[in-house]
Amino acid sequence: MRELYKSLLQYDKKLLFVLLCLLTFLLLLAKKTFIESEIAAFEVLEQKGEMGLFHLLNGLQYIGIPLVYAFKFTITAFVIWIGCFMFGYKITYPQLWGIVLVGEFAFLIPEVLKLAWFFFFVGDPDYFDLSAFYPFSVLQLYDYNTLPDKWMYPLKALNLFEVLYWIALVAGVHYTANKRKKIAYYIVFSSYVLMFIFWLIFWVSIYK
Repeated sequence: MRELYKSLLQYDKKLLFVLLCLLTFLLLLAKKTFIESEIAAFEVLEQKGEMGLFHLLNGLQYIGIPLVYAFKFTITAFVIWIGCFMFGYKITYPQLWGIVLVGEFAFLIPEVLKLAWFFFFVGDPDYFDLSAFYPFSVLQLYDYNTLPDKWMYPLKALNLFEVLYWIALVAGVHYTANKRKKIAYYIVFSSYVLMFIFWLIFWVSIYK
C-alpha cells in the first residue's frame, strides 16, 4: 500500500485529476439513477412534469465536478504550503497540489459504501435519509431526525474517511520532503486540520 501511494504521488497529475473526475461523475450518476430516482417524492414530481429544476441542478452538479475539485485542491494546497513554510519544509506548491489530489481518492470510498447501502439494504428511502447518511461518521451515532439542522453537516464531516485523508496528507508531505514524519504531522494538523475545525465551528456559529 505504501509503494502504491508513492507511485500515485509520482504519477501524471493531469491523468489522475481526469480519473478522479470520471469516477466521481460515475458515482454521482449511479446515485441519481438508482437511488434518487426511486424516491417516491421525486417519482410524483416526475409524473407531474415538475422535475425540470431538479434536472437542471443535476446537470450543473455534473459540470461542476472539475471546478469544485480544482477550487478545493487549490485552497487546501495553499493552506498546507503555509504550514510547510512555517516549519521550514521545502515542498513546492505543485507538489502539494498533487498530494491533495491523491488524498481525495479516500472520499470515493464512502460514496461507494453509500450507494451499496441504499441499493442493497435500504428499501424506499426518503430524500432526508439519503442526505443524512454518511458511513462511519459521527452523525450515525445520533438520531438525525431529532438533531438541529445546523449540526447535520459538521457531524457528517467528522468521519473516518476525513481522518484517512489527514493521514494521506501527512504521508504525502513526509514522502515528498523526505524528512521526519513527526514534523509532517505537525504541518498538516497545524494547517489543514486546524482550518477544517475552525470551518466547522464557523458553520455552526452562523447557521440559523
